[in-house]
Amino acid sequence: MSHHGVGPRAVMRSAAFLTAGVLAVSSLAACSEDDPDTRPLAGQDIAPADRDRIADGGTVRWAVDTVPETLNTFQSDADATTSRVAGAVLPSMYRLDERGRPERNADYLESAKIVEREPQQVVLYKLNQQAVWSDGREIGAADFAAQWRALSGKDTAYWTARNAGYERIEKIERGDSDLEVRITFRKPYADWQSLFSPLYPKDVMGTPNTFNDGARRKLKVTAGPFAIDKINRKAREVRLKRNPRWWGHKPKLSELVLRAVPRDKRAAALAAGRLDLAEIDPSAARRITTAAGGKGSAGAPLAHGPDAALTPAQALRSWAIANGSDKGAADEETTAREKRSKAIAKYNKEQSVLRRLVVRKSLEPAYTQLALNGAEGPLADERVRRAVARALDRDELARVVLQPLGLPAEPVGSHLALAGQAAYADNSGALGEQDTEEAQALLADAGWVRGGPVKKKAKQEEKAAKGAGSEASKKPDDGTYIVGAEDKSGAVYDPASDEGVGDDSKPGGHGTSTVLVPAPIAQLRTALLDQAAAQAERSEADKADEEKQEPARDGKLKDGGGPGAYAPKGTAAPAGAAARPLAKDGKALSLRFVLPSGPGTEPLRAVGERIARMLDRIGVRTEISKVSDASYFKDHIASGQYDLALYSWPASAFPATDARPIYAKPVPAADGSLNVEQNYTRVGTDQVDQLFDQAVAELDESESRSLVRKADARIWAAAGSIPLYQRPQLVAARPNLVNAGAFGFETPVYEDMGYLKKGVKRVS
Repeated sequence: MSHHGVGPRAVMRSAAFLTAGVLAVSSLAACSEDDPDTRPLAGQDIAPADRDRIADGGTVRWAVDTVPETLNTFQSDADATTSRVAGAVLPSMYRLDERGRPERNADYLESAKIVEREPQQVVLYKLNQQAVWSDGREIGAADFAAQWRALSGKDTAYWTARNAGYERIEKIERGDSDLEVRITFRKPYADWQSLFSPLYPKDVMGTPNTFNDGARRKLKVTAGPFAIDKINRKAREVRLKRNPRWWGHKPKLSELVLRAVPRDKRAAALAAGRLDLAEIDPSAARRITTAAGGKGSAGAPLAHGPDAALTPAQALRSWAIANGSDKGAADEETTAREKRSKAIAKYNKEQSVLRRLVVRKSLEPAYTQLALNGAEGPLADERVRRAVARALDRDELARVVLQPLGLPAEPVGSHLALAGQAAYADNSGALGEQDTEEAQALLADAGWVRGGPVKKKAKQEEKAAKGAGSEASKKPDDGTYIVGAEDKSGAVYDPASDEGVGDDSKPGGHGTSTVLVPAPIAQLRTALLDQAAAQAERSEADKADEEKQEPARDGKLKDGGGPGAYAPKGTAAPAGAAARPLAKDGKALSLRFVLPSGPGTEPLRAVGERIARMLDRIGVRTEISKVSDASYFKDHIASGQYDLALYSWPASAFPATDARPIYAKPVPAADGSLNVEQNYTRVGTDQVDQLFDQAVAELDESESRSLVRKADARIWAAAGSIPLYQRPQLVAARPNLVNAGAFGFETPVYEDMGYLKKGVKRVS
């Protein structure tokens, strides 16, 4: 799963998650329609419209991250675009509605149910008699059997990324007719509905060669509302056209173009008319909102554009240099001003187009988590991991990301499901809420002492790191720095205040309420004089604070400055020891916190830096390392080169199957290495593994859900990863484009997407 805005988000999603996009058929049957726990936190936002209001024809250019390297979703390099293509051109037995509830896809399946439980589980599929492949052949048992053989794991000539579930099948047979498929399981399998979605034709699955190579760049035979027309890698797009053999509702669109556009380039592509539908990051969403006349939370337009960061002082200085006596400097500054003017003109032109778009928003069926690497170092101790977890204010972190976007700001309570899914239950109580004192007690119990002795070598290293961290912390830039390191004046750089996700009072926050624009020179001079006077007043106040202890309005002492800053002269500073790092065995407690540095990752970094500040309060120092998006996951998360990290997982429709490799206890491999599967925190227990094994074999749906929830509670208690918040889903769209946008849990219905007929009232 992905982390915010980072390009290779598909790398973080297992093939299992990419291909298993449905829930169990009756998994929500026991839930009340009015039970709030069965509803997603945010509904979908797709501008729904009946088919009779939609025009026939048209093209939608839909932004994707990549042109897929393979069209086979069961291969290791399949990505999100692979799955999107498969959803439009291949059969899926079930789809999800907007509340995450599974519904039978009647275009392919008339019914499917367990017909025998003893001595073996048997499932009977009855297929739609109109369902045919694009070559005219009926979809049937031969296709199911070929896919089972390819994915069963028995034939290693097939380069498969997973075989979960398929290895439990004993045989597949034709039923009483060609439209019946009878599947007998060797072991009971609760998640049987996850299989055969998507379903590939036997032409693909029949031999290792066709599976490994034949389906990578083309699919000769398909069976969806759309078919693949052309894959143009130079133009970075996949063109889908109507399938002439489609037996269901005729697609409203004549063409669907999946165009690969980097996320930080999508606003410009939308403005240039190259896209009609695009998932975007919060900054692009704010651009569109601003262009349309949207206001910040304080009622003023949001600050954007090439001149948004230009302060009055900078504008005055630029004017002065450009009109000064130093000809060389004046020419250089004039060139820079002309370049900025062109950028502003281009930006304003784009805004005039973006104002005609809308932003549709929901919550993505995925969550962001804090991962704690328990393989070695301080976090190998469960008490330290639990202390880190207990230091986090998850409510604050959810608010800071989601509240400025107008989305429900509630922390996620489960590793294995999200609100709206049948298996969801808030099991965070197994770990406990934010509690600074309890976190400190856990650290003390683990032997980490505040102000404890640190070996001389460690002291020297710490001093050097502290000095480097101080410089880095004063200048937010890529690299490594220590959050909370003080400079000589006692000032502490607060990274979150600069990137301030959702802080309306700070420039750069989601809700920034002031637009900084060049003002007349006289006003600029006045502003600079006022600024200087205010600074002088603050300096005088600082001097006065050194002479006395100043109470806050609530009677408590103010925070700030160095330890004992407000104590009377001659008084020992009781906070002196508290200012020193926690130490054990001569080593200070410091954790490497890895964060991405690419475009669009500013919100994630701001969350990381807020977390670092929370940990600093309990004495845990963090060395923040900002690394490139390209290496973030592969070189750091997957390889275990981190202590703390932020990344995301999608919510699985079948957690007993799909989540097990994420939380399975690592085991030694034959070559002496550690086999972690997808458990990149390296934290697991035998008990969690046993609960997953029991849940996946339990055919009673209620009991299987109960076992999944118990597993989740154990995962919380182990504190290897801490779910934080559900990811926002922001989609820019043409206002007359309907049945498309922020889908939330819903599986897109490709044949119903299209543009409103002329004269039909636009859906808001």
